[in-house]
Amino acid sequence: MELPLETVALFAFKLAYETEGESPILRDDPIMSDYEREVFGLLVRRGDVEGIQFRVAHCVSSAMEALGGVDTPLGRELHRLSVDFSNAQTMEQLEVPLISLKDYLKDIQ
Repeated sequence: MELPLETVALFAFKLAYETEGESPILRDDPIMSDYEREVFGLLVRRGDVEGIQFRVAHCVSSAMEALGGVDTPLGRELHRLSVDFSNAQTMEQLEVPLISLKDYLKDIQ
């Protein structure tokens, strides 16, 4: 589960901060320091659903802002997917909405 979490953070920050003609944001970029696979791995091992949701919400809110908020078609869909993720109450319930969120952020890159 750590890799999809890190991927969601990476794609969200790419939407929010990456500009054309600049160096791409990569997994080892300083902006990713609090969103690395190892950080998410620790949260997963602890079963810290709220901690995971908090970190993902921060990334998604950055992407949402870059998309123009919930008043845009892309923003509405991102919001819907993030709500599904936020409503999960167990680690097992995080998996399906996490994959949907990851796939959507990848598609809109």
